[in-house]
Amino acid sequence: MKVGTDGVLLGAWSSLSHQPESILDIGSGTGLIALMMAQRSDAMTIDGVEVDESAYEQSVENFEQSEWGDRLFCYHSNFQDFAQEMGDDEESYDLIISNPPFYTEEYETQNDARNKARFVSSLSFEELISGASKLLSESGILSVIIPNKEEISFVKSAEKYKLFLNRVCRVKGTASSKFKRSLLEFSRKEIEIIEEELTIEITRHQYTQEYIDLTKDFYLKM
Repeated sequence: MKVGTDGVLLGAWSSLSHQPESILDIGSGTGLIALMMAQRSDAMTIDGVEVDESAYEQSVENFEQSEWGDRLFCYHSNFQDFAQEMGDDEESYDLIISNPPFYTEEYETQNDARNKARFVSSLSFEELISGASKLLSESGILSVIIPNKEEISFVKSAEKYKLFLNRVCRVKGTASSKFKRSLLEFSRKEIEIIEEELTIEITRHQYTQEYIDLTKDFYLKM
């Protein structure tokens, strides 16, 4: 699982102003977002859950080699089972964060691991929202990055579970391109929505100042 721009964006953008004590990264992959949360926060519990065995092993290795290993833990499970079990135990998280799979079946490849990481068939948005609603603390935040074209339907699905959009940042590659991603932040409170926009590049590999300011703490060279 490669480190991608989506994960970096989500890990850098997600709000920690409510000072979460417990964080869950759904679909941890290499552990990138969980590691970013450890770098940015003082949360004592930072869990990842990952269904693919090789990705799970990569997360564990990266957690153990980091300076925050005592605060990081990864579960090898699909999220549906994890949410059921943890929900039954009345466990909760103050921040749930996810860069979920979002390609549809028509794009599926012959690589099962790739499919699990990238495609909705392994974890639908409905299953993600439903599980997150069970595990989110009363004052918690759910933070995700999804395709911009899915924003309206995702927000409507979240409302069914009494999770309300508080903040959105729509992302495009260059100033002349269409919005490609939406960073979304939900809570159990209905408040006035904060809307933002972000452009990543001026030209290929020449990043905008706003993208540099957001992500520079996570790149060795920026």
